[in-house]
Amino acid sequence: MRFSIRVACLFLIVAGGNGAAAEPACELQCQVEVEEEVYTYQPADNGAGPMWCFGNTSIVRVGDDVFASRLATIAERKPLNNCAASLLRRTDAGWSEVHRAPGLTREPSPLVAIGKERVFLSVNPTLTAVDTYSGPAQPGVLEFSLAALDEPPRELAPTWEGQPEFREHSYRSFVADGENGELLLLQNIGYTHAEWSYCDREGNWSAYGKLKWPWGGDYAEPKPIRVCYPAVALKDRQVFFCGVSDIVEPNPAWRSYKKELTGREWDYDFRRLFFCWSDDIATGVFHDWVEVSSREATAGWISPNDLYVAPNGDVLVLWSEKALDERLREKYFPEAKQRHSLECAVLRNGRVVRQSTLAEGGDELGGLSPGRGRFHVAENGQLCVIYYVGGTDEKGQALAENRIVALGLDGEVGEAISVALEQPLSSFFTATVRAGCQPSDTLDLLGSVGTSMRYARIRLAVSSQR
Repeated sequence: MRFSIRVACLFLIVAGGNGAAAEPACELQCQVEVEEEVYTYQPADNGAGPMWCFGNTSIVRVGDDVFASRLATIAERKPLNNCAASLLRRTDAGWSEVHRAPGLTREPSPLVAIGKERVFLSVNPTLTAVDTYSGPAQPGVLEFSLAALDEPPRELAPTWEGQPEFREHSYRSFVADGENGELLLLQNIGYTHAEWSYCDREGNWSAYGKLKWPWGGDYAEPKPIRVCYPAVALKDRQVFFCGVSDIVEPNPAWRSYKKELTGREWDYDFRRLFFCWSDDIATGVFHDWVEVSSREATAGWISPNDLYVAPNGDVLVLWSEKALDERLREKYFPEAKQRHSLECAVLRNGRVVRQSTLAEGGDELGGLSPGRGRFHVAENGQLCVIYYVGGTDEKGQALAENRIVALGLDGEVGEAISVALEQPLSSFFTATVRAGCQPSDTLDLLGSVGTSMRYARIRLAVSSQR
């Protein structure tokens, strides 16, 4: 069975009947309380790194406790499986290691929490002999009891359909429904599909199956469109999945020209944003794929950032995009304009009802270069976005800072304010509700600055004006 693709129709919602700007959703203030290094690492030269699982998170908050997962390079081992995963905990004395997962791996380990008692670490240790370049792997989950962190974690074995050929390239997603105490793990198999396994509130891996990729029937060589680096959410047994195309350049002329430029036979396409969902994961049934955004016409670039399921059932998707590949502009689309932006779409029943731009720059738009962003939910339910901006400001001065902005559930964007980090984070994780964390006026960040993984704790003050 092949999933069909439909393009999400866009209906722009104008705030107010007369087109006037809507009033701000809230007044937002923030204060940086903590900023510190968690650990340093050496590049593993295996194609991954501590931020490589950025559709997931590697930090969670459980009450006053903060946990993070660490990816350490084992210097004496050869790629690809030359790393080890561990769980860290922050106390008043600083960061300490709770547990180091056995075995070697390639990728970082996503982290989730359920309630006030349990933290779960996704692991994918290799089954190959030491220093074997590539081979099979065994996905699993480690369950930690906060009441007994000195004891070894409980090893959980997800159930799969048949015997999937898992490898060190997992492209996995690990999420939790914190309210209902449920888990979902997805892991890619080659270029055809993802295997998924669902753990219900009773602790049973009671449903499993395959999520087949959309079919690229409009390509010169039709094929499945592998979807990677997704943001995934599990809520009341509904599953929402938004990722980007990750396939070898499908345009023969562009592929040939890129080879002239790079000398490589391959160059990957990250320019189509896809979304699908299941009304009840226990049934194993998913809706057809929807294409939310595309930069196919000008060989641009898209990166999914985050996803949030609103109380009314709408889904907000956050992504970064670049309009075109400048290497190809002169030869193939010389009139096209470059644009860098951070975008948000509100989806209702698989249809885009509003798209908003949070930040933009480019040709005739100024020197701003928006980076990645994340959703955060305050205690009163106010949705915010924290994101990075680089480039230059309106005065031409170099810019590198994090900003935070309130976002209405209808996509209405408030006024962004600067977050006064001494070392801004261009790429970061948050303690997200998609990982089972509770809405909070404390914003926890874990991000990279060079080869340093850094933690920041930010206190939010959110006051509604409605």
